[in-house]
Amino acid sequence: MTKKLLFVMTILLVASFALMAADVTGKWTFEQPGRGGNPGRPVTITLKADGSTLTGTMPAGGRGGAGDPVAISDGKVDGNNVSFTVKRDMNGTTMVTKYDGVLSGDELKLKITRNGQDGTPTTTEVVAKRSAT
Repeated sequence: MTKKLLFVMTILLVASFALMAADVTGKWTFEQPGRGGNPGRPVTITLKADGSTLTGTMPAGGRGGAGDPVAISDGKVDGNNVSFTVKRDMNGTTMVTKYDGVLSGDELKLKITRNGQDGTPTTTEVVAKRSAT
């Protein structure tokens, strides 16, 4: 009986750690590297996890991130792994950016993939920090 109780308690403990580890809900800030060696700019994304579904918003882009925030799409949470897509309309052309990340405490390591000017995919890696506000 004691072994069964210990086994059940261990399973519950592991399950609770797994649920806690995947809490990606909140605001996350990272520095988007500048183009051509220019200085980067801070970017704040807002994420909300509901089970395995991830929703949220990002700045519109452009100079200073002016404009209404852009909703993320295709958002997923799988354990500590997150992924989502951002689609922006730039002068009649839809720009698609794919985000894949791994959550570790208050850090979200993101791999950002988008098509370059020649159509070749380019990847940038950033580390987003959980914002206290």
